[in-house]
Amino acid sequence: MSRAPSDSPADLEAFIARWSSGDGGQERANYALFLSELCDVLGAPRPDQASHDASTNAYTFERAVTFREPDGSTARGRIDLYKRGCFVLEAKQSRRPGSAKAVPEQGDLLASEEVEATPRGKRTAARGWDVLMMSARRQAEDYAKALPASEGWPPFLIICDVGHCFEIFADFSGQGKNYAQFPDRQGFRIFLEDLRDEKIRERLRLIWLDPHKLDPTKIAAKATRDVAERLAKVSKHLEELRDKAGRPLYDPEVVALFLMRCLFTMFAEDVELLPKGSFRDLLQKCAAAPDLFPRLVGQLWEAMDTGGFSYALERDVKKFNGYLFKNRTALALPREEIGELFEAAKADWMLISTES
Repeated sequence: MSRAPSDSPADLEAFIARWSSGDGGQERANYALFLSELCDVLGAPRPDQASHDASTNAYTFERAVTFREPDGSTARGRIDLYKRGCFVLEAKQSRRPGSAKAVPEQGDLLASEEVEATPRGKRTAARGWDVLMMSARRQAEDYAKALPASEGWPPFLIICDVGHCFEIFADFSGQGKNYAQFPDRQGFRIFLEDLRDEKIRERLRLIWLDPHKLDPTKIAAKATRDVAERLAKVSKHLEELRDKAGRPLYDPEVVALFLMRCLFTMFAEDVELLPKGSFRDLLQKCAAAPDLFPRLVGQLWEAMDTGGFSYALERDVKKFNGYLFKNRTALALPREEIGELFEAAKADWMLISTES
């Protein structure tokens, strides 16, 4: 049973201070305690007590696996921390300047290339340290490969430098052939002090408890579905409007092109072809005063068509080539439908699929 994440800054700060001040040592002596305390910080359960048959444990330290060699022989190994359906974690502990060697088999390598402290307190990835972490990643991949086929490939590999940082790799395909830096090259390395960021703690917590929630394809599918539902509400409203004779007020093509202009404008601000968040803020303003919507949005689209100053955004905007904004008509909408566009604009449009 998982605990609620610790909401006490003192607990988190105590954890960071305790492990940041360490002077090295064997990871065998430290990693289990370090990771157990990390679980407390994340609000995740601590690993289970190992059962008599160490090859069947689903969430435990020292999970036993069997390697099958090309010549048909076998060898035994143990995963530092394993959670079925979630991750394989390989722990190391790099040498800190002036401390005893932490990883004896890497001692000669690290002795000549100690990891240096940066002004921010994060040690740089000196070549020796990089080699240590890359070697640990290969070990983690070998352990994942050695798991019984019935357990499947875990979506995450975690490389842990005890008291220093984590490197996160993911493969959601279930094939184990493409473990890549997660979420990207810039963010895959999590230093101990980064745990102060609530979003990073939540990412780690999901890796422990519900890793497939982090699958970008599922996130994209959900984002696409949510946006499609909101736009469908706007479309339905416009298509149901009638003139005095009972005829549809707008041709379906007019509605479709209007929504396409809205969609493109949302995307443009997400990739910063328009100022970040500018269209979203404009929609929020119009939701409070719906009468402004046709005039302000229409004027923005005019500026996007010709380039120049947008009074709606109160700044210059780029010229967008093509014919999408030759028709600048922004159809009048009530507060609720403008609100639907506002919520759609809050989505990460890099995740939105335009495929039907």
